[in-house]
Amino acid sequence: MTAARAAAAAAPVAPAANEPRTARAARTGSGPRAAAAAAPEEQHAGHGAGRRLRAGLVGLGVMGRNHARILAALDGVEFVGVVDPAGAPHTGGPLPPGVPVLREVADLLALGVDYAVVACPTALHEEVGLQLAAHDVCALLEKPLAHTPQAARRLVHAFEERGLVAGVGHVERFNPALQQLRSRLEAGELGDLFQVVTRRQGPFPHRIADVGVVKDLATHDIDLTGWITGQGYASLSARTVSKSGREHEDMVAVVGSLTGGTMVSHLVNWLSPLKERFTAVTGERGCFVADTLTADLTFHANGAVATEWEALRAFRGVAEGDAVRYAFPKREPLLVEHERFRDAVRRGTGEGSGIVTAREGLRTVEVSAAVLESAREAGRVRGGAPPAAGDTAGPQALVVASPVGVSAPAPDPDGPAPHQTAASHAPTASHAPTVSQDPAAPTIAEHTA
Repeated sequence: MTAARAAAAAAPVAPAANEPRTARAARTGSGPRAAAAAAPEEQHAGHGAGRRLRAGLVGLGVMGRNHARILAALDGVEFVGVVDPAGAPHTGGPLPPGVPVLREVADLLALGVDYAVVACPTALHEEVGLQLAAHDVCALLEKPLAHTPQAARRLVHAFEERGLVAGVGHVERFNPALQQLRSRLEAGELGDLFQVVTRRQGPFPHRIADVGVVKDLATHDIDLTGWITGQGYASLSARTVSKSGREHEDMVAVVGSLTGGTMVSHLVNWLSPLKERFTAVTGERGCFVADTLTADLTFHANGAVATEWEALRAFRGVAEGDAVRYAFPKREPLLVEHERFRDAVRRGTGEGSGIVTAREGLRTVEVSAAVLESAREAGRVRGGAPPAAGDTAGPQALVVASPVGVSAPAPDPDGPAPHQTAASHAPTASHAPTVSQDPAAPTIAEHTA
C-alpha cells in the first residue's frame, strides 16, 4: 500500500446521507459480509456467534405476525422495525417494546438492516425485493417468490448480481416429518421411487385475496416433491375449478411425471372442513406417509404372502407388511427456517446452508405457472423430451428450466421471457436420493416373491 493510500484508509470518511447501510458496512468492516468473514464456518444455528444482525419485517398479516414472533426471540438477531406496504398502522398483535411500525420500506432501510423478511402480498414481492437488493439488503421472501416467472427471474438476477443472500419461505422443507422422509429416501431405504402423492386441503382462508390455491398452497407440494426426490418436473396436466365466486381457483388436481420417471399427483383445495397435509411416497420396498400437521412419519413395508395357489404365485402381488411410526425430535419449522437463514446471512451465501434459495423458488414459480397454463387449456399436457445436457440454445417446449434445487445460469431479466423447459441435467448428488435407476435392479415383484 502506498503512503497516499495508507493515509486515505486511515482518514475517517463521513457517510453520505443516502448511502445504503451495506455499502457503509463494506467500507467500515461491518455488515453481513464482514460478519461472514469473522464468524467461524462451523457456527451452528441458535448460537448467535459474532455481532447481532439487524433484521426488519415487511408485512403485518397472519404470516407477518408469525415472523415477528420468531424475530423477536431469535438468538443473534436484533429486530429493529416493521413496515406494511399497505400502510396499516397496527399489527393485530403485540410487538416487542421499541420495535416501531413504519409506513414505508424506505423508513425501514433508514434504520439500517442486514436483512429483511418479506411477508406482504405476493404481488408486492418484486417491488419490495428489488428495493431491498438495490440497498444491499439480504431478504427472506415468503412463498411464492413472485407472482409471475418473469418477476421471479428479475428478483433472482437482482440478488445474485450483488452477491446477496435471498431465500424463499417454503417452510414445509423444515417440517421434521419431511426432513426425516428426505433423509431416508437419500439413504435408499425405499429403493426405486414409483410415485409421490400429496393432499393439501382445509377451510377457506379469508386472508388470501390476491392468488388462488395453486400459488398459495400447491407451491408447497411442488417444492417439497422436487426436494425430497431430487427430481424436477418433466410433464404435467392440471384441472382447476372456482366454487367461491372469486377470481382465482379454489381447487386444483395435478398429475405428472418427474425427470427420474417418478409419477406425481397433487390434490389441493381450500373449501374443505377437513384439514389435511398428506404426503405419500411409494417405492419398491413399501410406502412412506408423512403428516405435516402432526409432523409424523410412518413406513408401511411390503410383505410377501406364501401360497401354493399357482395363479396367485404367478400374479406375485404385494401384501401389507409391518408399519412403523418413527420417533424423532420435533422443532418448530418456522424457527428452523429463520435459524438457517440467519446463518446463511452470516456466511454470506445461501449455497449449502439448507435454505430454499431464490433460484429454487424460481423453479417452483415456473412449475406453478405451467399448472395454471395447463388448466386454462383444459388439462393439456405440458411436457416432452428433455434437451441434451448443457443445451440452452433455442426455446424448449417443456415445463421447467431445470429440476427444483439444481442451479443454472441466471437469465437476462431484460431479455425476452424464455419458454418454460424441462430439466437439462440430472439432480446433483446433494439433492438426489440414492435410489437405483439400473434396469437390472430388483423389481417389486422380485422383491416380494
